[in-house]
Amino acid sequence: MNLPILPTISTSCIIISAILIAIGWRLIWKRNIEAHKKVMLTAAVFALIFFIIYASRTIFIGNTAFGGPDSIEIYYTIFLVFHINLATIGAILGIIQIITAFKDKFNIHRKVGPVASIIWFFTAITGVAVYLLLYVIYPGGETTSLLKATFGG
Repeated sequence: MNLPILPTISTSCIIISAILIAIGWRLIWKRNIEAHKKVMLTAAVFALIFFIIYASRTIFIGNTAFGGPDSIEIYYTIFLVFHINLATIGAILGIIQIITAFKDKFNIHRKVGPVASIIWFFTAITGVAVYLLLYVIYPGGETTSLLKATFGG
């Protein structure tokens, strides 16, 4: 099996991010606030690394089309749209969490935190599923960069 390096690294970053968020939850339940801050910020860094790799790859290398059977492509596409929406909502909530924590708005932080975390867990799970469908279970389809698609080449 020949797995592409950048999607493998970026998917690993999301998995690490979700694991760190679970650890951060445990730490705050134990009232270990300083460790919670460090772990959650580290989780955010891994999410950011994912985003940088994903965005760079999309712009310069491209997105890989679904290479599986045509009969399930519509289901993959619906699943992918669901994943992208979860990831977008999760990222926005994560940014809100960082802002509310640094501004000492802990009443909002406590309310949004569980929702943001659960959405991020589902983002990680669906992200792994997308990765498996694109690169492990089925061979990846054609890859076209955003630059090439936009400007030709």
